[in-house]
Amino acid sequence: MSDVDLLARAAAGDRLAFGELYDRHVRPVYWQAYSVVHDGAEAEDVTQDVFVIAWRRIRAITVVDDSVLPWLLVTARYTALNAQRRAARRRADELVETPGGVDVEREVEAAHVRAEIEKAVALLSPTDRRLYELCVDGDRTYEQAAADLGVTHAVVRNRLHRLRTRLRADLRSMRETS
Repeated sequence: MSDVDLLARAAAGDRLAFGELYDRHVRPVYWQAYSVVHDGAEAEDVTQDVFVIAWRRIRAITVVDDSVLPWLLVTARYTALNAQRRAARRRADELVETPGGVDVEREVEAAHVRAEIEKAVALLSPTDRRLYELCVDGDRTYEQAAADLGVTHAVVRNRLHRLRTRLRADLRSMRETS
């Protein structure tokens, strides 16, 4: 049975058809995730997330050349990149919290930068502030933020692009004045 047939059956609620798609594509999805995160356990988590996303968005999956694999691989790549960013943030937070291993001057500068970011974020519109909390400060995807705010993925992407550009400019001007 082709991916297109399995996808149609899965979209109609056939869990066995979705299981067949999973069995057919789990290995390449895992290796795509692994190529980004370089950790077996994390790649397994990403692979699981990809198939959960696929199940939730079953009707929105784009089939390319009668295969769902390209969609799954792109989703795996971006999900893995998000996981990698979350892990990097956790590691950075752990470094800041580790006593004795922190350069005091860097810590003071980081606190100053955080305070400036908080000031700049406070000046944002309520929607932009919420987007910042969800996607930049939090670990929500653009898709999840769009659903939370009742807007499209494109609106979230465009607003966050403008928001980041504005925050970078604000931080650049702060550095120039200090």
